[in-house]
Amino acid sequence: MRRADGLLFGALALLAGCGSPPPGDGEGAIDTRNPLERAARERGIVRAEASEPAGVFERAHDLGRDAMCVVPDGPGRWRFALTAAFGPGLSCTTKGTLVRAAEGEGRWRLSFAGTPGCDVAVREEDDELALPGRLPPQCDNLCPERASLAGLRLPRASWSEEDARRLQIAGKDGNRFRPCDR
Repeated sequence: MRRADGLLFGALALLAGCGSPPPGDGEGAIDTRNPLERAARERGIVRAEASEPAGVFERAHDLGRDAMCVVPDGPGRWRFALTAAFGPGLSCTTKGTLVRAAEGEGRWRLSFAGTPGCDVAVREEDDELALPGRLPPQCDNLCPERASLAGLRLPRASWSEEDARRLQIAGKDGNRFRPCDR
């Protein structure tokens, strides 16, 4: 009886593969007919491309949480707040403005408030915002001690402006506030 069960299972496994695309075909392609994919797009959880940067970028790790909220601040302009954790008691919190970079789609230019000359071109690829591995010397005072935002990578958590306005980060006094709500 066990042999018959094994043969039956094998035959069903072969039949289950019928109609499936060969391995490697459509790899990376998004099935927009999938109800879960459609629902996620309708609710602003995922988007086809980065036409606008508004939303939340966030990553949790062993040393804490890195997060960035981006909200509109006029035509073709957004404002952001960013926090990065580097361990217990060491974090970097900053804010500024964001505009589309001249290099094209998926590239943005961050200008950090209160730090003249600290302008950085960042890119968004595969729903992840990536700061360059080297920042201009004018950006050296953005973070305390030897901490730096150089090379920071933040996956997109939401495309929603509402989520960005609700994002909370810890201030220097330890109290949480919503930097993009204003």
